[in-house]
Amino acid sequence: MAVCYLSLMLGVIVFAGVLPSSSSSDTRQFHFNVQWNEVRRLCHTKPLLTVNGKYPGPTIAVNEGDNVEIKVTNSVDINTTVHWHGIKQLRTGWADGPAYVTQCPIRRGQSYTYMFSVTQQRGTLFWHAHHSWQRASVYGAFIIYPRFSYPFKSPSIHAEFPVIFGEWWNSDVHAVEKEMLDYGGGPNVSDAYTINGLPGPLYPCSQQDTLIQTVDQGKTYMLRIINAALNSELFFAVAHHTLTVVEIDAIYTKPFTIQAIMVAPGQTINVLLTASATRDQILQSSGMFVMAARPYLTSNMLRSLGSVDYPCNVPKIIDKRVITTISLNLQDCPPNQSCKGLYGKRFLASMNNQSFVRPSMSILECHYRKLAACSRSYNFPEKPPHAFNYTSVDPLTENMNAEFGTKLLAVPYGTRLEIVLQDTAFLNVENHPIHFHGHNFFIVGTGVGNFDASKDPKNYNLVDPPERNTVAVPSGGWAAIRINADNPGVWFVHCHLEAHTSWGLAAALVVKDGPLPSQRMIPPPLDLPAC
Repeated sequence: MAVCYLSLMLGVIVFAGVLPSSSSSDTRQFHFNVQWNEVRRLCHTKPLLTVNGKYPGPTIAVNEGDNVEIKVTNSVDINTTVHWHGIKQLRTGWADGPAYVTQCPIRRGQSYTYMFSVTQQRGTLFWHAHHSWQRASVYGAFIIYPRFSYPFKSPSIHAEFPVIFGEWWNSDVHAVEKEMLDYGGGPNVSDAYTINGLPGPLYPCSQQDTLIQTVDQGKTYMLRIINAALNSELFFAVAHHTLTVVEIDAIYTKPFTIQAIMVAPGQTINVLLTASATRDQILQSSGMFVMAARPYLTSNMLRSLGSVDYPCNVPKIIDKRVITTISLNLQDCPPNQSCKGLYGKRFLASMNNQSFVRPSMSILECHYRKLAACSRSYNFPEKPPHAFNYTSVDPLTENMNAEFGTKLLAVPYGTRLEIVLQDTAFLNVENHPIHFHGHNFFIVGTGVGNFDASKDPKNYNLVDPPERNTVAVPSGGWAAIRINADNPGVWFVHCHLEAHTSWGLAAALVVKDGPLPSQRMIPPPLDLPAC
């Protein structure tokens, strides 16, 4: 079992950082310079793509209600974009970041200023590159401090710190991605897992690369946990301690206590930890935070806070239900090519048998300007093209070829939408973390096996379901989510396992403009990059 550690030590905590001081709305300005920097881990030194020379990148800290302007300058010889993961981008889809979905990439020597507001959001999110596999090293925390005090009862929080999961490759990660795409095989796995960029003492040459966080016995700390890893769901635990979950994906929850939490790529969790272990226990266990690449499901314990101040606005009635399979697939190897997937074929992935292809132009710009030349259609299938036993099909003998294209799911503004994400057994069942841009959603139900529209909705939680932006669909099962589609624009929907997104496990949700000016997209900024 691959693990990495963060040491928890008794003593006096040193907490450095600049935090916002104003509780009123303000404009926060930041500058990101995307650049190469020499970084050494696991006895290997290599040029690493970074922001401002830091790995992980700088923390963005703002107040709830602030306007944010982040100028990103591309100082490298490859294109890039940045996504502000979990920020709703109300009417500001131009600032969302996924390449060729909401913008064309920022080219070498060019800059683009992402401008948006953090409206009615507070908590822990993160930012990362959203072009190819650049988020392997280009990522950092995005913290929104609340306008009002925390709604949960707890001892005084002595301090807080981010715990960011990542992955490290000794080789060039861009070469890993290229080989996977050129030959259709699976990607080479990472050489280490990291916490805040450090692998810990179990890896070669890494004794000094262990993150040590010093705490006071009896004091309570808030850990802002972020999974920025590319291809791994991870769980997190602290020896001789319990964790109290108080927030998921920047949404307050009904607090509950547990010994370990599972965090899928793209998810964030705030937990409270009281340094309650005795000195002997700390010494005996080395006082280490343990992270391991094994699933550990806790979603059935998650509930929205659902208070007067923080209501749970789950749609009780829906206007549309979409059922989509999420599948790994095998594609026949094209003539005169060499393929390294199973049986000499190519791996790919799909939703409702559609393997998503990003066009050479920004989908959002095409949609906004109504450009006829763009390759897209608004006819994403709203149910699987062929009904079958999705989770019990023979994983290797069925025809798994998918269709390629850019089919979009379009709904009117204000649609109360339900989407059922159905895993399949093609190749193998998988716990897919599906991330929605532009909207939060409510996980009203999950189950094992095949979704039954005549029975399963009767067991939905429509009172206090968890609200998230990324859902870990159960392996060999399904998850039903409900969305208030009230944010006009084009919003990427994709698996946050980067290999699966590269293979086409993605789609896009188009929310049309509403009748009122406040229900329409704002015009694109003047410095929007061109393709």
